[in-house]
Formats: sequence, structure tokens, C-alpha cells
Amino acid sequence: MDVSAVASAVSSATQARTGDAVNTLVLKKAMDIQAQTAAQLLQALPQASNPPHLGNSIDVKA
Repeated sequence: MDVSAVASAVSSATQARTGDAVNTLVLKKAMDIQAQTAAQLLQALPQASNPPHLGNSIDVKA
């Protein structure tokens, strides 16, 4: 095998590994932003003000 071929293969593998690492970091950042946005949307929902007797029993005869 040629020395230049080995060097080229190593260089390609290093670039691929670096590209994978960058893609993983971008994906993690996007997921973090999405989680923050979802949390903000949940906090923005109005609190339910149902009467306290609702949801305490189940109608099994229906």
C-alpha cells in the first residue's frame, strides 16, 4: 500500500468522525431548544378551574 493512500484513508476517517460529532452536537442542541419550547408552552396553558366535585366518580352504568 502507498503511504499517501494510507494518509488519505486516515484523513477521510478523521473528517467523517468530526462530521458525525458535529451532527450529534447540532441534534442535541435542537432537542434542547425543542424541550425548552415545549416547557414554555405547557407553562403558558391556563390552569383549569373546574369545580372540586368533578372527576371524583365514574359512571359505570353508561
